[in-house]
Amino acid sequence: MERQELETFLALAEELHFGRTAERLVLSQARVSQTLKKLERRIGAPLFERTSRVVRISPLGRRLYEDLAPLHAGMEAALARARDAARGVEGEVNVGFLGAGAGTLTGPILAAYRERCPGVEVRMREVQFSDPLGALREGEVDVLFTCLPVQEPDLTVGPVVINEPRLLAMPDRHPLAGRTSVSLEELAGETFFGVVNGAPAYWWDFHVPPRTPSGREIRRGRAVATFQELITLVGAGQGISPVVASVEKYYARPGVAFVPLRDVPSADVALVHRTGALTARAEEFVRAVTAAVGANGGPAAY
Repeated sequence: MERQELETFLALAEELHFGRTAERLVLSQARVSQTLKKLERRIGAPLFERTSRVVRISPLGRRLYEDLAPLHAGMEAALARARDAARGVEGEVNVGFLGAGAGTLTGPILAAYRERCPGVEVRMREVQFSDPLGALREGEVDVLFTCLPVQEPDLTVGPVVINEPRLLAMPDRHPLAGRTSVSLEELAGETFFGVVNGAPAYWWDFHVPPRTPSGREIRRGRAVATFQELITLVGAGQGISPVVASVEKYYARPGVAFVPLRDVPSADVALVHRTGALTARAEEFVRAVTAAVGANGGPAAY
C-alpha cells in the first residue's frame, strides 16, 4: 500500500466525508476519490458505502482500519523519534530558575515538555540574584526563568509565565508590620539592601528602588546574594526589602512579616534564552512553555 493510499483511507474512515478528508490532507476531492478507487481495486471489494448524502465504512473497511490505524500511529511515532534524534532532541536540557521560577506552572510546563520530548531529561538549576544572568550567558543553563526586566542585547525574552504583586518584607516587630498595605513613599529613611556581584543595576533598582516616587532617597545597607540571606537579615532587624509575592510562600520564616506594597508595579517572570543559540531541545522547551501559558489563559498570578 502506498503512503498516500494509507493516509487517504485512514482519514476518510475517521471523517466519513470526502470534503473534510480533502481539506485535512490538502488534496482535491477528486484526488481522494481516485486514490480510494485505486485502493479498492487492489483489495477487490468496496471499503465504503457511498451515496450522495452519506459515507459509511463497510465491514471490510472497518476491519482494515482497525488493523492499519495502530500500525500507522507506530510508524509516525518512529519517524518523529528519528527526526528528533536527527535534530538533537534527545539527551538533556538545562533549565535555570530564580526564586520560585515558573511557580504553579512548573508542573504543567514539564508535563507538556515530556509529551513533546520524552527522550530528553530536564535538569533544573537554581540561580541567585547576585548574578541572575551569568549561568545563562556561560552556557551552564539553556533557558532561564527569571524576573524581568531583562534588557540585554544578547538575550531574548520569551513568554511571560508569572505576574507577581510586590510585598514589603520586614521584622514582625517593625512599626509597619501590622498595616494592611504600605506605600513606597512612606519608606524614605528606611534601609533596604544592596546586591553583590553581577546583577544589572537597572534590574536591582526595579526590584529594590533607591528612591520613593517623589524622589526621596531610600538608603542601601548591607549587600546580599540570595533570598535566604536577605530574609535572614530582615529577620535580624538589619533592614527591610521589597520582594515578589512568591518569597512569602517559599522563603517565609518566623520573625518576618510581609505587607502588600502599593505604588510599585507588579513583577513579571519570563523565560529568557541566549539570542540565536537555542538547541533543538531548548527550542522545544520554549514551545512547551508557550503552550502551557496559553492553556492557562495567560500568565499565572500569585
